Formats: sequence, C-alpha cells, structure tokens
Amino acid sequence: MFYLSLIEHKMLLPPRLLNLPLQDAIKEELQNIFLDKVISKLGLCISIYDIRKIDGGFISPGEGASTYTFTAHDSLELGPSLVASKKRVEFRMIVFRPFVGEIISAKLKESTADGLHLSLGFFDDINIPAGLIQKPSRHVPDPENRYKVLWVWEFNGEEFFVDGIDEIRFKVISVAYPPTPIEQQGEPFAPMVITGSIDGDGLGPVSWWQ
Repeated sequence: MFYLSLIEHKMLLPPRLLNLPLQDAIKEELQNIFLDKVISKLGLCISIYDIRKIDGGFISPGEGASTYTFTAHDSLELGPSLVASKKRVEFRMIVFRPFVGEIISAKLKESTADGLHLSLGFFDDINIPAGLIQKPSRHVPDPENRYKVLWVWEFNGEEFFVDGIDEIRFKVISVAYPPTPIEQQGEPFAPMVITGSIDGDGLGPVSWWQ
C-alpha cells in the first residue's frame, strides 16, 4: 500500500528559504510541491522520506533563486526539460499506491443507489460499485436521511446492513489515473480512483464476520 520512490526533479529554491540549512530548505519546498498530490502511475504523495544527494544550486540571470534538479526512478513521467541539467538532487518519497488484490479497511463516506464510497481519511476516492457488493444485496431508504440509502446483504434469512458504524474491509480491483479534463465540469476531478469489491468471504463491515 505504501512505497518508497526515488525521485529526481528540477526546481527553483525560493530566496525566502535561503536562510535555512540547505537540506531543510529543499525539504520544505518539496513538501509544498508534492505533498497530497497524485502523480500518474506513481500514487498519492504522502511524505518526503529523505534527501539522498544534492548537486548544483546555480542562479540563472534575472531569477534570483537557486536551481536544483530532481530525478524520478519509478513510474513517474517527466518532460525532457526536467532532466536536462547535469546538476541534481535525489530524494525518496513515501507514496500511497495500493496493488490489485490488496485487502484494505476503510470507513463509509457515502451510500447511494450506485454503490458505496469509502474513505481512508487521507484518501477519499474509493468506489464499491453496486455489482461488487455481497450478493444478494439491495438498497433501502435510510430512515435517518430520506435522501440517502442503506445497502443490505441477505444471508440465511438474516439482513446485514452497511451502516457506516464498522470499518469496511474491501479488495482492490483496480487503480485508475483519469486524464486531467481540459474544463472542469460537475463533480470535482479525482486524479486517482480506486475501485474495490466487498463481494467475498471476510469482506464488508467487519461485524459481519465476528
């Protein structure tokens, strides 16, 4: 679920940070650039783990800021301008990137006729489509909110509700990185979307299996 990725990337170090020790200044700027951002095919950037190497620090005329170059040694795609300099800084970053088939526990964020939307707290774009909920299942009106629904699994004459009280254990079916839309329309854009399933033994609210 979490990985260490070795990164290289060109950046400007703002003059306001030059009063800090070099490692601290670079780490602060990297956090501003990467943290809580999704990089396609790499994952969600969680934390700067360490800085491995620092080279360069030249100042281009008219910029007033030091330039450093960082390189990616994972599935991060960089344009040619980012790797043109011979000077570089290498750092490792913790990224969130679940693998297909991984079992993860999350909390219910929303329940609709289309399925379930789950959250890990730091990541919310987890969808469980209606067809990947335990079978046979159906949705009924939520007695506490007439605009919402509750999903119910029927098993051996009993009804088991997905009510959001318990953690929900799901299996990762796919991890997608949708292309950035040219124009923002409708719902907020999600740069990484996890599709999961709770159709299987041990999956769903943990109380179902206790």
